[in-house]
Amino acid sequence: MAQQKRGYRKAVFVVVYKKQDNKIKYLILKRKLHWKGWEFTKGGVEKNEPEMLTVMREVKEESGLTPVRIINHRKKGKYNYKKILPDRPYLGQKYSLYSAQVSNKSKKIKIDKHEHEIYKWVDFQEAIKTLSWKDQKQCLIIVDRFLVREMRKGRINKMN
Repeated sequence: MAQQKRGYRKAVFVVVYKKQDNKIKYLILKRKLHWKGWEFTKGGVEKNEPEMLTVMREVKEESGLTPVRIINHRKKGKYNYKKILPDRPYLGQKYSLYSAQVSNKSKKIKIDKHEHEIYKWVDFQEAIKTLSWKDQKQCLIIVDRFLVREMRKGRINKMN
């Protein structure tokens, strides 16, 4: 078993969304590695990797999609793992919150079958009900409020 490291793994939370029929749809993934439940894209920042590149890499790895717009929401947080595992020897993760818009023209989603079993595109209400963790629900609220304001101002591109 790996020795427990001190501190927290640096990570990003990424709320992936698309604009469809003048509504926002969020991508949520059903987790199967380490725990079972629903989440949005997240992942660890590799050594010397800028967070923006981590966002792009994680979205690509977990969905096969390429973001067309990324926003840093300047929200940070941390959480503790429920249990320490050999491949995860940290106390938990410290994260920065991002959102990533993808095009409606994007190819079919290709999830990472090692980490997730299925995905869904859902509206805000269903996402809030379905997400497993309180911190992700809070992050979704921040992103949704931002996106609703942006839509009212006409700043979110149609990607049909």
